[in-house]
Amino acid sequence: MLYSDVVLRRLVSRAFWFLSPWKLSTQPAPDRPTILIGAPHTSNWDFILMLGIAWRLGIDVRWLGKNSLFAGWRGPIMRGLGGMPVDRANPTSVVTDVVRQVHAGKVFGLVVTPDGTRSGHTHWKSGFYRIARETGMPVTLGYVDRPTMTTGLGPTIELTGDVKADMDRIRAFYSDKSGFHPEKRVEPRLRDESSGLGE
Repeated sequence: MLYSDVVLRRLVSRAFWFLSPWKLSTQPAPDRPTILIGAPHTSNWDFILMLGIAWRLGIDVRWLGKNSLFAGWRGPIMRGLGGMPVDRANPTSVVTDVVRQVHAGKVFGLVVTPDGTRSGHTHWKSGFYRIARETGMPVTLGYVDRPTMTTGLGPTIELTGDVKADMDRIRAFYSDKSGFHPEKRVEPRLRDESSGLGE
């Protein structure tokens, strides 16, 4: 990323947090590549807040999106905002690309929203856990809490492979975080915490 881009993002983020009714309450940015959880993810406004957090803390973010989001004129914009297109016919290529960037020495946060935004979800998807374990990346817990109008980053944790114990730590952190629309909040729980592989 160009130095001028970094400076511009810092200036935009400072103006955003000065004018925003939201309060940034956060731990420092990780100093290594990390899976950055965005939860509870109940609104598309969460994307704006996450960019504000990342730009204020100087985090180079990446996020996954379906190929159609990158079609035509939208492609350069989405990539400029950190988007990585996902080929659903070959989803393992995402992990390969992330590992390549880690080995290249890049420091970034791969934003994942395991609870989604669609209504009717009852569990988190386990993709974030798989990616973290396969790449050796830690997990940073980002949050949005409408009742207190606060957002930011929580702790960065290493996953141990004991899925239930790891999810218990994640549940404890999010227990008092309600999201932008609290009524849409999904409890941080995988379908099969005995293996961590169930969607």
